[in-house]
Amino acid sequence: MVTPQVGVLALQGDFREHAQVLRALGADVTLVRRPEELAAVDGLVIPGGESSVMDKLARTFGLAEPLRAAIRDGLPVYGTCAGLIMLADRVLDGIRGQESLGGLDVSVRRNAFGSQTHSFETDLDVSVLGGEPLHAVFIRAPIVESVGPAARPLATLEDGRCVAVEQGNLLGTSFHPEVTGDYRIHEYFLGKVRAAA
Repeated sequence: MVTPQVGVLALQGDFREHAQVLRALGADVTLVRRPEELAAVDGLVIPGGESSVMDKLARTFGLAEPLRAAIRDGLPVYGTCAGLIMLADRVLDGIRGQESLGGLDVSVRRNAFGSQTHSFETDLDVSVLGGEPLHAVFIRAPIVESVGPAARPLATLEDGRCVAVEQGNLLGTSFHPEVTGDYRIHEYFLGKVRAAA
């Protein structure tokens, strides 16, 4: 089996943690900060962090348009927390001038659970993983307020709010699986990368 070359967008946020998980799962990892690094990967993870800062840096580094083109061309991309916001077609409460990359037919609300002090953990049934519930950590997390017809929800909280979604080669979660030691979501994403490669 060919070792997948997976990029982690390394402009801001917890990119090192995702890189560590992906390497533990057998992927070759590239930290992506420039268009030529993006062009060399088979899949990309957009980490948690601050979505408005990531947006500004992506534009500053000339990465925003190459990222949009790669998403349109079918590059497998997984966004966690801020990464989910970056992949959403609609950001409901972005700061003035904030842009997303788009690709996921969802509407997302930033910091939907409040500040850092309102972070929480819970167990989720994630439909595509089967088996045991996934322990999920939410840190200043967004929520998927609505899912359009092109996307499908993968996990919801007890109150029915959507916190994981996929659409073709795109995957997004409100939570941070890179901090729990349960790497099934990353494994699921690597399956998409291998299938696309």
